[in-house]
Amino acid sequence: MTRKINNSYLLGQSNAPTTGGDMLKTRSDGTLVWEEVDGTTYMPPVWYGDRGIFSLDYNDTLIEYITISSAGNATDFGDLTVSRGYGGACSNGSRGVFLGGFKDDVVDYDTIDYITISTTGNALDFGDLTAVRQQGGACSNGTRGVSGGGMTRDITQKDTIEYIVIATTGNATDFGDLTLARTFTASCADSTRGIWAGGGRSDAQRNTIDYITIDTTGDATDFGDLTLARYGAAGCSSTTRGVFGGGGWTGALDGTVIDYITIQTTGNATDFGDLTIEGEQLGGCSDATTAVFAGGYHPSTSRLATMDYITIASTGNASDFGDLSAARYPLAGTSGD
Repeated sequence: MTRKINNSYLLGQSNAPTTGGDMLKTRSDGTLVWEEVDGTTYMPPVWYGDRGIFSLDYNDTLIEYITISSAGNATDFGDLTVSRGYGGACSNGSRGVFLGGFKDDVVDYDTIDYITISTTGNALDFGDLTAVRQQGGACSNGTRGVSGGGMTRDITQKDTIEYIVIATTGNATDFGDLTLARTFTASCADSTRGIWAGGGRSDAQRNTIDYITIDTTGDATDFGDLTLARYGAAGCSSTTRGVFGGGGWTGALDGTVIDYITIQTTGNATDFGDLTIEGEQLGGCSDATTAVFAGGYHPSTSRLATMDYITIASTGNASDFGDLSAARYPLAGTSGD
């Protein structure tokens, strides 16, 4: 049986939390559950899962996957419908979606692809964005996927937000606008809010954090600021906390910085710790407990194959997770299954 709470679906439960005392708690095994005042527990929103997906490298079609709860190297999943990088990714738990991108500094795409996360294989056509766009950040509340920001090949930065219903193939629809046009944003979500953090380009970075209510179309609202203005960070989240890892800025090597926010509480980000290696244009995914940051770019080594992980509920430095099958950037990540 499926029941709905806070716009997310709970599987296998006979009823959903109903009281004003509902809280998220962590069991001794690390599992997050909803708990009512009478002690009854329910599983959290289901678009998180143990399979992490990374794709949208600069010039190939490769999709790779990992098991988030078990550190190790990535495995081949399949291929996108068209070779491209600099897109966004999100999921509803069972279906992963890849939005936009570009190839060879020549072609911008409005392409949207999808996969079934539990079954390896090639992506299928989903539909199209409202216009060609690259470098937009995507997130989901488990029903809607939203893509915000980005730019076109002539370096016109965008404030566009658009959305899809992940379970239903078709073209994207206009949602509203970010507070500021920018590209290379990091994004994450909980069951109600979508977040875009940072962005810009190598000559103009932003510390801006915006948010939307995903079920309600309209323009984004200011949330607060990152600890450091940067572009090309990766974002992922638990049911309560958003984390943003890596990124680049003018006058410094690419960053190891990890910040975090509480998604339902507006305000500035707080320092979390550091990645094991400096990088920008990473991909991020999580199972709501562990976050993994993969690949990226470093000025001295170009592409990176590194994957790092953190425990989202605990601040501290990242640890080595394993490696991608090859050094890759830029990457988009999502999770499910």
